[in-house]
Amino acid sequence: MTRVTVDPGRCTAYGICVGIHPEVFAVPPGSPVAVVTLDVLSEDDLEDVQEAVRACPAQALRLIEG
Repeated sequence: MTRVTVDPGRCTAYGICVGIHPEVFAVPPGSPVAVVTLDVLSEDDLEDVQEAVRACPAQALRLIEG
């Protein structure tokens, strides 16, 4: 099982993750941080989420296995 988390202390809501995978990430209106909308990632989600982790300029995203 793979999950992704957003570190609210680092996230500045650039929204790059949302642009890469809007089914997994969102920036709610007025929110200063992105949120994860799926608890568990499917294999189909994993490649795009890995790209979002690499692309995050604030390095606020982390993949967690297990």
